[in-house]
Amino acid sequence: MKEWIIPPKQSAAFVHCMEEVLSVYERPYNSTHPVICLDESPRQLIEFREERKNDGVLLTDCEYIRKGVAEIYMAFEPLTGKRYVSIEDDHTAKTWVKVVSSLLDKEYRNCERITLVEDNLTAHRPCTFYEVYEPTVAKDYLDRIEFVFTPKHGSWLDMAEIELSVLDRDCKSSFESREKLAAHISAWQKLRNGKEVKANWHFTNKDARVKLSKLYPTI
Repeated sequence: MKEWIIPPKQSAAFVHCMEEVLSVYERPYNSTHPVICLDESPRQLIEFREERKNDGVLLTDCEYIRKGVAEIYMAFEPLTGKRYVSIEDDHTAKTWVKVVSSLLDKEYRNCERITLVEDNLTAHRPCTFYEVYEPTVAKDYLDRIEFVFTPKHGSWLDMAEIELSVLDRDCKSSFESREKLAAHISAWQKLRNGKEVKANWHFTNKDARVKLSKLYPTI
């Protein structure tokens, strides 16, 4: 494990959040209260200049044109092998609310509640629901969500981050527009969901207390 992704010394705050996340991952599957991991990552849109010569050879200029940035949101349900990817303009708090509420309205509309595991970015603020919706609507959404945040320096505990890495590995091509990127990701999502590729997570609180023992305060 790389040293820079964990605190350099004992941290009760870190182990508290870490053990909370790991306890969630040890829960058995519950279709009415599933565990969902959420993470986001920017993707640069790039257009390469191309020119076809008289002999039919297609030449690509080494220079490229930046066409903006697309924000990829990954919702991953590790116990069912389902992932739902959306592409947004940014990663502001209000966009995050849009993504989370969309999950509740669509993919998880029949669930009584969901547990949402994600990192502790400042954009991930439950109070922002009240900036987007009327109070009764905001409260209805929030009553259906159990928020579980990874600790600082502990985003590696969010399994959606791992799934984003897989997406980045499988989609190395450059895309000049959100539409082309979305089409490629949609095909990738359909393939992964069809195979029901689940997370192979084995790290538990028991493991953490041995392998990361230096992070636990001395009693």
